[in-house]
Amino acid sequence: MAIRPLEGHMQYYDWGSSTSLASLQGRPVPSPHCEAELWFGAHPDGPAKVHTDGRRVPLAEWIEADPEGRLGAAVVARFGAELPFLLKLLAVARPLSLQVHPDSEKAQEGFARERRGSGVPDKERRYRDARHKPELVCALSPFHALQGFRPWPEIQERLRGAGVYGGLPGLEALAERPAPETGRALLKSLLTVEPRAGSALVRGAAAWAQGSEDPSLAWLVRLAEAYPDDPAALAPLFLDFVELQPGQGLYLPPGELHCYLEGFAIELMASSDNVVRAGLTSKPVDVPELLRLTRFAPRPAQPLDAEPTSAAEAVFAPPVSEFRLSLIRTGAASAHRVPASGSLEILLCVEGRARVGADGSELRAGTAAVVPADAGAYSVRGEAVLYRAWVPSPD
Repeated sequence: MAIRPLEGHMQYYDWGSSTSLASLQGRPVPSPHCEAELWFGAHPDGPAKVHTDGRRVPLAEWIEADPEGRLGAAVVARFGAELPFLLKLLAVARPLSLQVHPDSEKAQEGFARERRGSGVPDKERRYRDARHKPELVCALSPFHALQGFRPWPEIQERLRGAGVYGGLPGLEALAERPAPETGRALLKSLLTVEPRAGSALVRGAAAWAQGSEDPSLAWLVRLAEAYPDDPAALAPLFLDFVELQPGQGLYLPPGELHCYLEGFAIELMASSDNVVRAGLTSKPVDVPELLRLTRFAPRPAQPLDAEPTSAAEAVFAPPVSEFRLSLIRTGAASAHRVPASGSLEILLCVEGRARVGADGSELRAGTAAVVPADAGAYSVRGEAVLYRAWVPSPD
């Protein structure tokens, strides 16, 4: 079966960029709107389109016409006739919300609860589907994020320095109890503080952090300027800060509290749009649900490097069954042979030009192709940088 062009679905959010995606695709800069995410997947909230026989067919519809031939028999056996991953280009010009994603059990519970007529308007739903949402982000530019709790002694020191203990006296009593429940109590106290007291905490912490050479505290100042009345701006005091360099990755399991701050990246996740927010947003927040989902054990951010599998390709292999991501760098002198994965694949070009498959379909920066499982092995020729997403075989 032939490899087909795949047209992404653009998502416009207020934190998006008017330059990153337009520049990548060679469109006029600045773009007229904040372009935040370009989705290459089959999720109903943003379906990509397959170009086939002169038509633009939603990816899910194209898969339904031949699930085993396009997804692969092993993928259908494990996940049904649905693509289990969602590939995105992510353009972060302003910080995203402080947020967490559910694991499978909590996603199923939450989706069922909201479907039972909870009265929550559709645009305010936390659970858009019944799937968990592990994520892998891979930087295309320097990319800043907050991810995972710092060690408790370090959090205590930063809270004392910023004057937060003085503003929330009850926290001092937690000092001798370094346990996950302590982190839960801390976050609940900060996020539910009376508004006037919360504003004072943010102002005081920003004044303390002003001029610091610590990049996380520099971000605290920026967050406080953008959200002066939101105690979620204090997140750099208790979450770890990470700066990815181009080509580095970061894995976020379900339950990991995080905030993407700035940068341009590839993002690959289970095909889900479930988000529960704590702040730094104009969208609805749900602190009780966030506290129920969040894992509070300290886990410093750990940038990932892809493991080479050939001279041209290196793979990110997070501990999930829905996806793998590889980085392919090809030169003009020779073709790279991509082995058959037994899965539908999506190829996304981020630099240069490449010809893919026997018919030589061309990809250029910012464009993608869908490779059906029954296409087998294929070649990539040309001087280009591409990302390849697929479903791994079961162990």
